[in-house]
Amino acid sequence: METYDALLASITAAPGQDSRTMFDPATGTPVGEAPVHTLEDLEQAITAARAAQPAWAALGHDARGAALLKAADAVERSAEELARLLSREQGKPLNGPNARFEVGACAAWLRAAATTPLAPETVVDDGETYAEMHYRPIGVVGAIGPWNWPMMITIWQIAPALRMGNAVVVKPSEYTPLSVLALAKVLNEELPEGLLTVVSGGRDVGEALAGHPAIGKIMFTGSTATGKAIIKSSADTVKRLTLELGGNDAGIVLPDADPKAIARDLFWGAFINTGQTCAALKRLYVHADIYDAVCDELTAVARAMPMGAGLDEGNVLGPLQNKAQYDVVAGLVEAARDSGAKILLGGNPDADQPGFFYPATLVADIDNSNPLVAEEQFGPALPIIRYTTIDEAVAMANALDVGLGASVWSPGLTEARKVAARLEAGTVWINRHGAVDPRVPFGGAKQSGYGLEFGAEGLKALGVPQVING
Repeated sequence: METYDALLASITAAPGQDSRTMFDPATGTPVGEAPVHTLEDLEQAITAARAAQPAWAALGHDARGAALLKAADAVERSAEELARLLSREQGKPLNGPNARFEVGACAAWLRAAATTPLAPETVVDDGETYAEMHYRPIGVVGAIGPWNWPMMITIWQIAPALRMGNAVVVKPSEYTPLSVLALAKVLNEELPEGLLTVVSGGRDVGEALAGHPAIGKIMFTGSTATGKAIIKSSADTVKRLTLELGGNDAGIVLPDADPKAIARDLFWGAFINTGQTCAALKRLYVHADIYDAVCDELTAVARAMPMGAGLDEGNVLGPLQNKAQYDVVAGLVEAARDSGAKILLGGNPDADQPGFFYPATLVADIDNSNPLVAEEQFGPALPIIRYTTIDEAVAMANALDVGLGASVWSPGLTEARKVAARLEAGTVWINRHGAVDPRVPFGGAKQSGYGLEFGAEGLKALGVPQVING
């Protein structure tokens, strides 16, 4: 286990190397110098990956799984150092469902990828025909990740890829490269040389990775617009793709729900990672009979949540990660205010406070067509929309062209499941929102992407299906 300073020094740009200063979004102070890798660096990483992959594939599932379990141990040995760096670069607090939680999730997902059974499947065995389905390594996988959960989502991409016998080249977000470089440094303590490389470059590196003929699959989490560009760039080489794109998740509170009982879970469904989560609750539909009570209870919970610099142990909400996202949230809230919507809480950031802090904001009496509802805010501002019939709520929830997640809130599970079945989303939670599990497949509907992650289905997505017939 390295100290924090030693870990940071090991991933910092070398003297004379192109670099970019990364700043703490909570304080504006420098975190470190991230290397800016080039197209030549990308080529070297792909060459090394191609050289390392055959021997890794030849090890078989058991040996690869054992190596991933050792990698999970390495993450846990460096957990506090990784969490501190993540907090400083991304902005999320150490406590709550934030930096320490994210690092812990990295270890959990590594272990799940290592131990999930994936035996050959007998497809037909009728005495005349015998056919088995196997999943062979793809080769080299390109992983392009986001800035909101940079470590955890990188693990979601690379852990199943490695388990299935592939090598991986990672392109992190330009906003959070140090976090991903540090994670890879720790993982590589237990992995063969060249098998996993992070190329911390700009958009040109990402575009080259997505179109490179030696890359057999791209795993991408990010905006729908970028996902569409990756689809186009992957066409000439017929790459396999798993895309987890933008979302604007709806939650529907049924009239029999207990406002006080669900308020805290509603809050964290919407405000986890200060709202910067693809599968966060971003539109809340509440039946008219309990609308005011839900607004009151949710406001009471939100008002009590401390927001501030991530390294302060008392905080559970942090800043927006970057100025561009801050401006998106601020603009949408102001447009809602100008439309006549009611700001229950927040909406007035402190202009004198350093960092990109936007207060937890709840907006009531808002029209469903308002931009704060119709566009993904990706921040700490939740619109609460009143409805009178279930058909109306379902229609509003399904009206957008995205469908990553959704939720239904009610003590009556039978009715809740009936409503859930009508929602156009890849995952529908009941009485919670955004609770992903490494054993449970996860993926989007409509323009929220395609392909599944997690569990056996997620492993299969990182392999090439081969039928042996006879």
